[in-house]
Amino acid sequence: MMTNIRQPAVAGLFYPSDSHKLRSEIQTMLSAAESKSVFPNIFGIVSPHAGYVYSGTTAAYGFNLLKNKNCKKVIIISPSHREYFSGVSIYNGDAYKTPLGVVEVDKELAQKIIESSKTIFFGIEGHRQEHAVEVQIPFLQMVLSDFKIVPMVMGDQGRVFVDELANQIAKAADEATVIVASSDLSHFYSKQKAFQLDSIVEKHISNFDYEKLQNDLDSRRCEACGGGPIVALMKAAALLNKRKSMLLNRSDSGDISGDNSEVVGYLSAAVYSD
Repeated sequence: MMTNIRQPAVAGLFYPSDSHKLRSEIQTMLSAAESKSVFPNIFGIVSPHAGYVYSGTTAAYGFNLLKNKNCKKVIIISPSHREYFSGVSIYNGDAYKTPLGVVEVDKELAQKIIESSKTIFFGIEGHRQEHAVEVQIPFLQMVLSDFKIVPMVMGDQGRVFVDELANQIAKAADEATVIVASSDLSHFYSKQKAFQLDSIVEKHISNFDYEKLQNDLDSRRCEACGGGPIVALMKAAALLNKRKSMLLNRSDSGDISGDNSEVVGYLSAAVYSD
């Protein structure tokens, strides 16, 4: 009996609140974002989390790769936009709800991730109004069936928390597990400046160099609001000897709005093994 269900916080804002309209919109984006590359062993994807009108098609490139895969457990790693707290919070309720229905929290997998960790915990922190987890779920509902989620929010993306999360995920994940690292890129620079900054993130992801990505994020040579989730995904993959990554799509808000004076950057990528 599921009694504690996290209700949609940004339906009608970041994506349609009407289920039929939402399903149609996501299907249109998925159809427009078919990848020509084949990834038999997907470990995770990097996915943007802005409003669907801006970043939905870029996100769709990643979610298309999960179709027809044996993905029964999805770990969603999100930054915290609205509140600071120390560590990583896994939602302590039973499920997340979207206009497409309810998705149960995988408490067994969550417990394995938390086990013996001093920085990862069950809580409501970061989950109350956070959009970066929520916007990933309707896409998952469109490409997967019979799956559960571990929704987690990083209240602090410091290196110590990233490393701990990567280690715990690597110990808990199995072949039916996939990870979604939720992140946008630079915010509110000119299109030209954003391109320069976001190219650094793209380069490090494409080269599977999470150490350089972490260093450049720390020194502010580049920006990604979910840089911690991206590095945690890549490091967990490396610990499991899955060391390949590929850019799927990159865009910015100016591509849609036509305003190139202050844009937000978006990227989708795949992390996989042969």
